[in-house]
Amino acid sequence: MEWFVALGFLLGLVLLFMFIGVPVALAFLAANMVGATYFMGGNGDLLTQMSRGIGQLANNAIPTVTTFNLMPVPMFLLMGELFFFTGLANRMFGAIDKLMGRLPGRLSFVTVAGGTAFATLSGSSMGSTALLGSLMVPEMQKRGYKKHMAIGPILGTGGLAMLIPPSALAVLLATLANLDVGQLLIAGIVPGLMLASFYVVLILIMCLIDPDAAPAYELDPITWGERLKLLVFDVLPMMAIVVAVILLILNGWSTPSESAAFGCIGVLILAALYRVLTISGIIASVKGALRVTVMALLIIFGSATFSSLLAFSGASAGLINWATGFELSPVVMLLVMFAILLVLGMFMDQLSMMLLTVPIFFPLAQTLNFDLIWFAVIILLALEISFTTPPFGLLLFVMKGVSAPGTTMRDIYIAALPFMACAMILVGLLIIFPQIALWLPSLGGN
Repeated sequence: MEWFVALGFLLGLVLLFMFIGVPVALAFLAANMVGATYFMGGNGDLLTQMSRGIGQLANNAIPTVTTFNLMPVPMFLLMGELFFFTGLANRMFGAIDKLMGRLPGRLSFVTVAGGTAFATLSGSSMGSTALLGSLMVPEMQKRGYKKHMAIGPILGTGGLAMLIPPSALAVLLATLANLDVGQLLIAGIVPGLMLASFYVVLILIMCLIDPDAAPAYELDPITWGERLKLLVFDVLPMMAIVVAVILLILNGWSTPSESAAFGCIGVLILAALYRVLTISGIIASVKGALRVTVMALLIIFGSATFSSLLAFSGASAGLINWATGFELSPVVMLLVMFAILLVLGMFMDQLSMMLLTVPIFFPLAQTLNFDLIWFAVIILLALEISFTTPPFGLLLFVMKGVSAPGTTMRDIYIAALPFMACAMILVGLLIIFPQIALWLPSLGGN
């Protein structure tokens, strides 16, 4: 079978199962079973072919989901759930809100900080958007904020969540692409801080251009002593845990898995000290982390089997030879892959996009002599930008569902575009100056 026929057959099966309503992860598993029966089953009756093909496929894929590199995923997720269900996260955001005082657009800044923290630890941009949209948008509109100042920062937080560690999705991408997890987590720090600074500048400029977009309102004055108390007791302890996790990885003092476990222990100790640690909170946190972890493991298993099938059928090698045969520059090929992700983001979630594209894009990137850590950082940004790409980006519709009555899709598009532009500028800078992503990993102890 020609490579393009094999590729079309496998992708067509996935799309067919998705079209009839099968969940994405299960659609890939079903397509993999059919493909394994055909490509790996050998000769014999149908049952024999199925037994051989699916058995060989499972043997190839099981080591992928039993690797120690995946341990940070449930640990980071549990860390985020504990922050949320113990109330420590809300305590920190409330303190930041008070500390900012009469800063123009301060609720927009609080939204960026809160959304980044929640989405980074939860690994769910859609969950973060739904939560912040239902909590912060009504509050900001009650304070007189215009729609773009309330909606835009929420949509923009996803890019930061993908980059700044601890990022569960970065761990998943590193595992799927066989990259060093610690190196990828560290590589996202500088780009993430740059993107955060872009957002800060953008919000300030928007406030200067239109002061009525985020009108000031009266606050209960607090003394400098109260400010210091809020900083010491409600902000620094929570931030210290996240910073400690990053430093443990950066300096090579512990593996990402060990660092994630230390982070969970730190949150538990902090919650106990603040007397907010409850059995019900722990149970809810474990349930939330378990739910996402199981879904992630299904995605990874599906990706591993899909990669095996693409390689076994010759589709991967044929596609790479075809793509490199055009004699396009590596940058043009990178932009083509970036554009594909933007289109896919209109129809799929990030994990599904990883499942579909990692087995194809990363071998191609290796053939083009890209640094794979740098390439992975760009992929993370592309995955997030695609979620807010008009007219069909999934986050846009999530935001529409939780926005106040009267909010139109046009309002949401207008709010998203400036924050998308910030992320696109960062992608351009990463292409021109790869060391933005590679400098910090080169200093680390990993």
